[in-house]
This record gives sequence, C-alpha cells and structure tokens, in this order.
Amino acid sequence: MKKYILYILVGIASWGLASCNGFLDVDQYFNDLYQLDSVFTKRSTTEQWLWKVYSRLDANREICNKMSSGFNFASDDLFYGDRTATVPCQSYQNCEYSPSKMLNEDRWGNLYCGIREASTFISNVDQCTELTNDQIEDYKAQARFLRAYFYWMLIKQWGPVPLLPDEGLDINLSYEELSTPRNTYDECVDYIVAEFEEAAIHLEQERSTAYLGMATKGAALAARAKVLLYAASPLYNGNHDLFELKDEAGNPLINQNYDERKWARAAAAAEEVINTGWYELYTVPVSEETVLPPAEVRSREFPYGCGGIDPYESYRQLFNGAIRDMKDNREFIFYRQFNNAGATGGEDLIDLVKHSYPHNSGWDGWNTNAVSLKQVDAYYMFDGRDKDNASEGYPYHEDGFITADDADSIYKFVNRASEEKYQVSRRFGNREPRFYASISFNGCVWESENAYKNQNGTVDIQNKPCNYYRGGENGKTSSEPEFCPFTGIGLFKYYHPDDTWQTSGAVYQTYKVEPTIRYADVLLWYAEALNELTQEYSFPTYDGRGTVTVSRNVEKMRSAFSQVRFRAGLPDADNYDDAAQFRVTLKRERQIELFAESARYFDLRRWKDAPTEEVGPIKGFNINITSSKREDFYKETVISRVQKRWMDKMYLWPIPKNETDRNVKLQQNPGWER
Repeated sequence: MKKYILYILVGIASWGLASCNGFLDVDQYFNDLYQLDSVFTKRSTTEQWLWKVYSRLDANREICNKMSSGFNFASDDLFYGDRTATVPCQSYQNCEYSPSKMLNEDRWGNLYCGIREASTFISNVDQCTELTNDQIEDYKAQARFLRAYFYWMLIKQWGPVPLLPDEGLDINLSYEELSTPRNTYDECVDYIVAEFEEAAIHLEQERSTAYLGMATKGAALAARAKVLLYAASPLYNGNHDLFELKDEAGNPLINQNYDERKWARAAAAAEEVINTGWYELYTVPVSEETVLPPAEVRSREFPYGCGGIDPYESYRQLFNGAIRDMKDNREFIFYRQFNNAGATGGEDLIDLVKHSYPHNSGWDGWNTNAVSLKQVDAYYMFDGRDKDNASEGYPYHEDGFITADDADSIYKFVNRASEEKYQVSRRFGNREPRFYASISFNGCVWESENAYKNQNGTVDIQNKPCNYYRGGENGKTSSEPEFCPFTGIGLFKYYHPDDTWQTSGAVYQTYKVEPTIRYADVLLWYAEALNELTQEYSFPTYDGRGTVTVSRNVEKMRSAFSQVRFRAGLPDADNYDDAAQFRVTLKRERQIELFAESARYFDLRRWKDAPTEEVGPIKGFNINITSSKREDFYKETVISRVQKRWMDKMYLWPIPKNETDRNVKLQQNPGWER
C-alpha cells in the first residue's frame, strides 16, 4: 500500500513559495527525506529553513490582498472596485464561493505546509552546531510561534481544525489511516495558547534592525490574547447556531455552554501584554500645524488627555510610512516588514495606496478603493459627539458647502485640507481627526510632494484637491467608468504626502509595514473582555511565576479605552457603568480605530452581528452627478454594483472540497456541501 509522509517539505534547493495543496497531499516530497540531515548541519541552511517558514505568513496578507485573502474588502466598510468584476473579494460579499469554488483555496494547504515546516525545524534545529544554545532556543521559539500562528489563522477562518502531532505522523501508515478528524474548537485554542506561552518564555523582547518584524515575546503574548478573545466571543462561546458541527460520535465541536471564564482568560492575557510596559500608543508632538482639539480634552497631557500631541498626525503617521525606523514605533507589536510588490505579487500596501490614489489630470493612480457611507457616518464629530447630536460649536449639516470663512473659523481640518473649500460638503466638516486621516472626499488634498514640475515650472498635481464628480478630474467618465470610487468616497489611510504617481513619470513610494497586531487593539481587547465580567477570576501568568486577577474594574477599563480615545483627540467615554451601552461604544470604536485593517470582517462574525450589519444595500453618493448639480451628488444612493447577501453558513468558510475528498474524516462546516 502506498505510503505518505506528512512532515517532509518542498525541495530544499527551492526556498520560494512553492504550492502545497493539502496536509495529506505530500507524496511529491518523498524524495527529499534524505536531505533533512544535511540541512540542519549548517547555520546558513538552518536559517533558510526558518525564513521559509516565515514566508508562509504570505497567507496573512489580509489588509492589502484582494485576491486570496481579501477580508479587508469583504465587510460593510471598504470595497475594491477595479476593472475586473470577478475579483474574489467582491464575491465574498454575496457568498459566491463554495467548497469546489474557493476564492483562497491555497490558503488552507499553505498554512498546513507552514505547520509541518515549523515542526520539522523544531525537531531538527538542535543538530546545528554552528548555532549557540541561546540562538537555538530563540529560533525554536520563533518556529513554535509561527506554528501556533498558522493554526490561529486556520481557526479564525474555518473554526475547529485537525491538530497534527508535533512530531509528524508515522510514514508507515496508509493514506486512509492518516485521515485526521477535526479537534474541538476549545482543544485548538488550548493548544495554540500553550504554544504561544511556551514560545514567549524563550523569545526575545526586542529584535535588532536586521530582524525587525520577526516574532518577539510581546507578539506571542498579544497573539495569545487575541486567540482567547475570539474564543470568548459569542460565535464560539455558547453558540447553539453551530450545533450541527459535530464529530463522528455526535459531540459538538463548538462548546454549547456559555462560560464567562473565557472572557476572564482573555482579559488576563491582554493585561499581561500591558504589564510588560514595553508597548505604547504612537504619538506625534503638538506643533504650529496642529489642529487643536477642544480645550477640555487637551487640558491634561497624554495619556490622561490629548495635551501635548497632534491627534491627526499621530494616527496618520502610524500607517503611512512616516516612521522610518520601526524601533521608534512601540505600538506595532507584530507586523509584516517585507511587503514589497515583488515579494507579494503586487498585493502590498504600496499597491493598496496606488489603488486609492487619484486617476487622470496628471495623477496616475487607479482611484478604485471605495468607502461606504455607513463607515463615514460612524466617525464622531470633533468634540466626540455623534453627528445626529452635534453641538453648536461643531455643527453637522448634510446640505450646503463650506465657504472660505467657514473653513477659517471652525472647519479647520478642511481649511488645511483643501484650497478649493467651496467643493467640500458641510457633512465633511468638524469631524474627528481619524476621519481626515482615513477618508478621501471631494476637496481632499493629496499632497504628492514628489511630483515633477511641468515645462512651465508648475506642478499640476502637488497639493491638489481631488474631484469625484462625474466628468471631474478624478470622477467617472464614459471611457473609464471604473477608475473612480463607486461610492463617491475614497480611502486616504496609508497614504504618505511623499507618495506620488504622476502621468509625466514621477513615481515615489514610501515604504510601509502592514500592521497585524498593534497596542491599540490590545487595549480595546482588554476593555471589551473586562466589560463582560460579573465576578473576579485569577490565572497564573504565562510563565507560571505569578498570578493575574481580573474583574469588571471600571478604572482599568477606563485606563485602557481612554488612551485610544485621547490619542484620537476625543473625550473619554461616559458609559463605563453600563455594560450593554459600553459594548455598543466599544464596537463603534473598533470600527473607527481599526478601519481598513481587516478587523471588521471577523469582528462582525465573532460578535454574531454580521446578520444585521452585513445585510441590506451598500450606500454612498451618486457618482453620475456632475459638479454643476453638486447638491444632488450627495443624495444617499444605493450602490447596486455590490450585492450584499448573508447566510448563516458564512460565519465559517467551507473547507476546500479537495481536502475533504482526501481526508474522509474531515467534517465540512455547517451549511456547506461536502
């Protein structure tokens, strides 16, 4: 009977991203077995093996990837509108995928390849005599972190998955005998958490410049907290809607009983990240250019208010590449350091920004990323009020346009942003700083500081406001109808003033890193988890040397949550004493703070809010209206191009059919045909 090997890797001579179609489909690697002994005798090839394991994080390109993992464009806030109507992330919206028609079918297999590669490394790295004992322990911990992270990526998308033995499987077993059923979700979580804890004990807290972006102690602890937060959330904590997902004996793979202790574990894990004292929110000092928040918010220095910082630049520079040395950024805990287009097939942050950058009239971007009106309306006013309860000092109007006098008095961000103030709708005035750092609208200035001068000595696109009206400089045209954000609202986040794509030839791209876990997220996890507690709980620390005790401590919730609000120039929340009200506030804060970071797609699912938030039409403005009738442009418009659809089976992705065909014990997710 034919034998199969589960832990042999792609050819040692090839360190590229070779295809790996499934965790049972490894017959092609049989001939490489004899090479393992030689690989781990040298430091160079040992390190190459580890770098290859890191390369499997390619499947984690969830922010900028619109093809294999386009979750950033698959919720209710941000959409990709390029010329190709069949871009996978568009199909995520209306469930145009199935076990036999996967939009990211290689992801499952590549992640299991990474798991096997990491296990092989852990089992063999001790053979390398050219490494010191400390280096071996650190490298082994990095591989352990990666293995756990790959499992995390699997359960985030598919729910409970098979856990493979760390040492691999017996090569003498038959293919049928190697078929592996899914573990329970709780078993997966416990394994992943234990692996992160073990990795954290041996990982370094900080990496040298040459190794930035690689696993650290803080990354392991933060990833552990994230896994535990998802496990505590309604989708996996007493969710009867997934009762059909059972093992062969009829036992549910997702626990049907609610357990508050899961929230407590998540809170304790987040507190351990905070207690390292290593991380902080990134801030930029106040300057003459700062648009000062209301006096009551800036009366105290950050982090007890927003005094001394520039909220707009603090948020904007965090993402746009302004931080040249990531050692100066203590907010990004784990991130993708190497995201150049050549390494990712054009699916990187530079590519994302180019698809946001204006098109025509000297600009040479694609101008296709579109933001929903729902996302725009989520942002607070400048003083922290909701737009429907705006104050006289910072009013909200849906009619009319901002004049020069208005901009010089109260619409200060628009004054900074636009030289053609009359083009700016009053609905875009007096918004919080994160709005202006994230959203592009008619009159929003794209600085293009590196644009070339024309023959007459002028620069046609430098510090120029964009124009999304039909027939306008960046609006819809008959010849190129899709080079315009189809909601009439564009994406500004990640854009750096130096980034320039000019039709005359000037191209300048600021290097950017892709955030995966940042400290603001940890603070929000902490507040969210504490909010759900009704009693006190104690847990041992990750290293067993201490104890963490958590309860619904309002002051601890405030300490975490308020930092995020103050960095944004907003007042603190006022509803900590009401768990239900604060839950609503926290969800909205995550929608704003983590916009365009691939968080909302999974947040709506883990909260079980997707059936209400991801149904109904997408709304924006009418991009068929010219500037001569600009009032009509801003009439709320249903965007027929994106057909939203929700079915409960969309909580979890279908396992690829080729995987369930190969592994007869692999149960399919509820609602999907095997």
